[in-house]
Amino acid sequence: MRYWYYYYDPTYILIIVAAVISLIAQLLVSSRFSKYSKVSSRAGFTGAQAASHILQSQGIYDVSIRRVSGNLTDHYDPRSKTLNLSESVYDNYSVAAIGVAAHECGHAIQHARGYAPLTFRSALVPVANLGSKLSWLFIILGIIFSMNQTLLYIGIIMFSAAVLFQLVTLPVEFNASGRALKLLKETGILRNDEVSKTRKVLAAAALTYVAAAATAILQLLRLILLFGGRDRD
Repeated sequence: MRYWYYYYDPTYILIIVAAVISLIAQLLVSSRFSKYSKVSSRAGFTGAQAASHILQSQGIYDVSIRRVSGNLTDHYDPRSKTLNLSESVYDNYSVAAIGVAAHECGHAIQHARGYAPLTFRSALVPVANLGSKLSWLFIILGIIFSMNQTLLYIGIIMFSAAVLFQLVTLPVEFNASGRALKLLKETGILRNDEVSKTRKVLAAAALTYVAAAATAILQLLRLILLFGGRDRD
């Protein structure tokens, strides 16, 4: 058996493609956030103030808004009902910061309204985490034990759970951004021309999730091509 095949083979092109997609997405979101972080909102809301205003407009009063360290580390935690805004968003008056804060509010609203894809994604979290950690263990064991197909298939199936999580994340993120843009306009936090700028920031952020899903799919495809039962002898 040619063990060197697994250290260099044509499927490495899939890893390169995935890396390029991820890099482009990260550069785009960083570039747009940096650009529109310099554009202050005319209504004078900070990210935290905008978040508070949006939540109250939707009758949500049990979500705490907190500052967290880091840049673009913003997230909504449904377990503790906390909206965590990064240092570059919490006290920032820019249309970019307000857009990010509104996006996280979108997740809080999803949670409050029982949005099905978010509920499904939350249920997938432990399965996806376990699958992503153990999948490679089974694949390595499968290789060690003379390309044991049972172990390899188990590894591929477990990795598929992580891929499914990435796919379910897409509608959750797109919906949160859609809610955010609509509410920013309806509440008067941003004017029409400001909403269009915020839309560009959120569209770039959405591409990072698309890139993550594409990367996971390409990795799964590579595993299937390498270990999906094809004869290597």
